[in-house]
Amino acid sequence: MTGGSAEEPTGRLRGRVATWRDQALAFGWLVLIWNLLWGQFTWGNLIGGLLVGAVVLLFFPLPPVTFGGRLRPRALLALAGRFVAELVVASVRVARIAVQPGFRPRSAIIAVPLRIRTDLNLALTAELVSLVPGTLILEVDREAGVLYLHVLDVRRPQDLADNRARVLEIEARIVRAVGSAAEVRRLRDEPDEKEKHL
Repeated sequence: MTGGSAEEPTGRLRGRVATWRDQALAFGWLVLIWNLLWGQFTWGNLIGGLLVGAVVLLFFPLPPVTFGGRLRPRALLALAGRFVAELVVASVRVARIAVQPGFRPRSAIIAVPLRIRTDLNLALTAELVSLVPGTLILEVDREAGVLYLHVLDVRRPQDLADNRARVLEIEARIVRAVGSAAEVRRLRDEPDEKEKHL
């Protein structure tokens, strides 16, 4: 009995620390996304992001999204580097499509089942995919772990497969950067399982 009562406050304390940690992570992401939406990091955007993040968390509390992974700096740098490169390439491609006279791009809506179905992975993957010009998230099926997205300039069936593979590669880079050891193992063990069913 004594051991159980001593463990109870410790468990509550751990729960509170985990809640504060999750709130801090959510707050940080909200501030970052606010600055990304404005397209530049300025003191005004930073202060605006802090205010908006505080208001959102205070008046519209988000459902708890637990972070069971760990940050891996090298993988995080690789994620950021590849994201910037994809951003530049996609921007040039969309600009070319916009100014090419008489060209009418064909678009498509595709479903991409993710391999890691946590709320955090769904949110991060959807966010990074949406920030790249030429792709737009239309819907997220939280239960099934599926992203539905609109893609621009689809000319042949291989383009659909390439876009699915690109989303899965973004997911893999996110999991390698911030996922748990179990998620990284699951990704390594079943890299192509979802693609087989598409």
